[in-house]
Amino acid sequence: MEQFSTRQNKISRLVQREMADILLQFNKSKYQGKLISVTIVRVTKDMGIARIYLSIFPSEFATEILSEIELNGKFLRGELGRRIGKSVRIIPELEFYIDDSLDYIDHIDDLLHK
Repeated sequence: MEQFSTRQNKISRLVQREMADILLQFNKSKYQGKLISVTIVRVTKDMGIARIYLSIFPSEFATEILSEIELNGKFLRGELGRRIGKSVRIIPELEFYIDDSLDYIDHIDDLLHK
């Protein structure tokens, strides 16, 4: 498993906290009744890229919502920059992924109960 530095972990937590808040504001106006959670943020060693994993409920809207978030990536990065700009030298590029681990757990659970 990849080892992360203390700095990477701090930046990851900072990005996770702020991005969750940004997406909460974004979600209020766009996706009423849908839940978007930032589950994991992984920052590269050079702090240039933040890989953001999102859990979206209900999951049948996941690809649609992810596409919308990716289209608004520049806005989201700008908003992130306004919030964490004084804490970091470089605002990382944002890459969004769907975290489907909860769906996987449900699937395994269903298989075990059969």
